[in-house]
Order: sequence, then C-alpha cells, then structure tokens
Amino acid sequence: MGCGSCGTGTPNGCKSNGGCSTGGCNRLNVHDWLINLPFSDPESNCKIVEITFKQGSRKEFYRNTTQQYFDKGDYVTVEGVGGYDVGEVSCTGELVRIQMKKKGVDEFSPEIKKILRRSTERDIETFHISKSREMNILARSRAIARDLNLQMKLSEIEIQADGKKGTFFYTADDRVDFREMIKLFAGDFKLKVEMRQIGIRQEAAKVGGIGSCGRELCCSTWLNDFKSVNTTAARYQNLSINQTKLSGQCGRLKCCLNFELDTYLDALQQFPDYADTLDTIMGTAQLIKKDIFKNLMWYILPNNNKHYPLTIQRVKEIKRLNQAGTRVDELQAVEVISGKPKDVEPAFVDVVGQISLKSLERNDKRRRDQERGNDRRNDSRGPQQGGQGNQNRDTHQNRGPQQQQRGPQQQNRGPQQGPGNQSRGPQQNRGPQQQNRGPQQGPGNQNRGPQQNRGPQQQQRQQGPRPPQGNQNPPAPQNPPPAKPENE
Repeated sequence: MGCGSCGTGTPNGCKSNGGCSTGGCNRLNVHDWLINLPFSDPESNCKIVEITFKQGSRKEFYRNTTQQYFDKGDYVTVEGVGGYDVGEVSCTGELVRIQMKKKGVDEFSPEIKKILRRSTERDIETFHISKSREMNILARSRAIARDLNLQMKLSEIEIQADGKKGTFFYTADDRVDFREMIKLFAGDFKLKVEMRQIGIRQEAAKVGGIGSCGRELCCSTWLNDFKSVNTTAARYQNLSINQTKLSGQCGRLKCCLNFELDTYLDALQQFPDYADTLDTIMGTAQLIKKDIFKNLMWYILPNNNKHYPLTIQRVKEIKRLNQAGTRVDELQAVEVISGKPKDVEPAFVDVVGQISLKSLERNDKRRRDQERGNDRRNDSRGPQQGGQGNQNRDTHQNRGPQQQQRGPQQQNRGPQQGPGNQSRGPQQNRGPQQQNRGPQQGPGNQNRGPQQNRGPQQQQRQQGPRPPQGNQNPPAPQNPPPAKPENE
C-alpha cells in the first residue's frame, strides 16, 4: 500500500498521524488485530516493542523500560552500536509475543536492547542527514569493490542514525576476502563497517518490485522465511517446465510454487500410482496428464494425436484387466464438457437493402461536385485552353502566370485596339480567337479576361517584333498599314 490511502489525507503510519494501523509506508507490515483486546491485569502486558528500520527492510525487538505508550508509526530512539539509532514502531501489545514466538526469541532475554526515548527533532534531523549519505556511499563502495576485482555485489547499505556505523549487505557466490576493502571503507567514510552476506531472494526482497501476477513481491510484503523450491512442485501441478515463466525477479524459481503444492498432493492421493501405461488392442496408452479438478486421467495412443480422458474408475478397471492378461478393445473416453460457450460461426444472411452506404454516397457526391466545379472553371477560361483555335498558338498556351503583368500596359493600348483594328491584315489567320475577343477589343481593353496573364511577353511585343517560331504566324507591327481590298 502507498501513502494517502487513509481518510485523513496524511501519510499512513508516518509521524504518528492519528495512529494509522495500515502502515502503508513500510514493507512486511502486520495488522495488529489484538490492539483493542481488554486485559484485566495491565502488568501482564508485553513490554517488548517491534521496531522497523529502513522502511521495513529490517525488524528487531526492543524492550520498553520507560512504560511509555507508542502508536504504530512513532519514531523512537533506541540503543545502537557505540551510539543510538532511530526506528519506527511497527507492532506493540500481545501481537509482539506471537511474533517473538514465531521467530524463536525469548521475551526475557538480557540481550534485547532498550528503547531510550521518543525521538526528538534533533534526533530525526541527524537521522535524515545520515540517510542522505547512503546513496553516495553505496556508489563509492561499488567502485572500490570493482577496482579490487572482488566477485561480489553490494546491494544495500544502512547507516546508523548517529553516523557511527554502516552495515553493507552484499551477495556473492563464493567466499570473498574483503579485508582490504574494509580498510578503504573505514578510511573514506569515517564509520565502523559491518559486512553482511545475504541471498539472492533476500536481495530481491530489499529491492522490491512487481511480480508477474501484478502484485508486489511476496518477499517484500509478507514472506520472510524462504523455503527451497524445485521443479518437482511444477510437475505435480501440471505446469510446463519453462524456466522463463517459472523464475521470479531474483532469477530463482518462484516461491509461490509451494503455496498450493500441499493441496495438489492431497488431491493426487486418490489417483492410482501404477497407471502410467494401459495395454489395449490398438497399442499401449501413455499417461500424459492428471486433472485433479475433474478427476480425469488423460492418455494418448501410439501413432495418434488424439487425447482420451478416462475416469479414475475406468483406469482402475483397465489396469485390473491388464493384470489378468486381457487387453481392452477400447478406452471408453468420456466427453469433456467445457463451461465456456462455444463460438457459433455466423451463417450467411442476405442483407441487401439493409446496409446503408450513406458515407460512401456522400464521398461520391462530394467528388462529383468537385469535378463539376473544375469543369465550370475550365469553361470560363474560354477556348484558349481547350478549343481548336489553339492549334496555331502553341507558344501562347504556357503564358498563364506571365499575363498578370499586362495590367497597366494593356490599358495604355486603348486607342490602338479601338474600332480601327477591325482591318488588321496580318492577324486574319487567328480565326476563332479573333472572334472570341470581341469584348476584349473595346476602348481601354479593361475587360480582357483570359488574356490578362500575358504580362512580360506583351512588354516584349511593344519593344519590337519577335522572330517567327515554327508554324506560328509572325506578330503584327505596332502600327499596321491599312488592309488592301481583296479584289486587288
């Protein structure tokens, strides 16, 4: 659980904010279900308090000699090595006796250290200063171990609240001689060094994480005793021996393989142990699976991929006949009914006229409208872009953007293209284009629509005649002579 899950809006179990019993800030939390249990004799109450360090990474028992009342989450100052340490109260009352009995600790042992006082502001400030040094010291210690070529891995460091002692947790496959490293640690960090070796599972518990089930790791939340796990537990539970799926974050087999092992072993007791093979006329059937939920045993015949589920009574009967020297004709497999509904394949249905294609129709209509608009714009540009009159004016078809600069110059040619231009001799071969230019040859020529894009080339025509290109007719001079009558 994370902070903020209680209704007060303050971190759970931190700084004694209402005595929150969830302990959401720590690992390996225990719910105190005996906290409200009344006692007739107050003197018989447990005088031992369970203190947690480094957010539940380590727990120890301390004696409450001052008889003060502590809530879960209170910071207390306890005896340390050559000084003092600051921890957090995780459990009080009668539940501590159960925890001590579980871990084999004597309540009246003289080796149990004492609680000095409730932590003051100065104690907590010193505690936070010491904790802030842990990451830098851990990085430096790993670099020193790497320089000394030691086959070990430093996973965590815990510094005492007064800064006089540091405990280094490490993992190693073999024995490591770290005497030289301890001298370097003591000289660089100015504290007493204690090296403590832990296993791979304990390292994963200190680091923490999320398992494949989607929950926090069991070793980080509640599991503190690690039992050996082997692949036999997976075989009893009919699990495939896949090392990737059966391994946890520590690289070892998952501890949860042992959780349901006892249930499987109890259920397998009613299955016959001598029924690995069955003799039939079709061959020897081999046992491949035992289903404890349906009490079925699955067999397979040689040269056949079909699986035959048999009941326990049928297997015992076949085995009794085999011992008498009789081979059965058939296995008499039962039909396995699955609780999952079968997927029915959809049949052919005539949906003509029932499916609406309005979206496709709208797209087609939009496309037709666009094409119709393009046709209208092409028609409004005159026959110069698509008529037959463009056959003699090939060079004038690409004049589009250049015609926009003819504005002022075209207006200055008004008198030249007035009524006197009706007898332009050399331009009589312009055929249909001359006829379509009726409105454009008025005074001023301000309405010359499609030919307004002939800007720079019109300037060249005013400067002088152009040489003929191909089959194009030569341009007319600026002051053409009067046309002669045709009868001459």
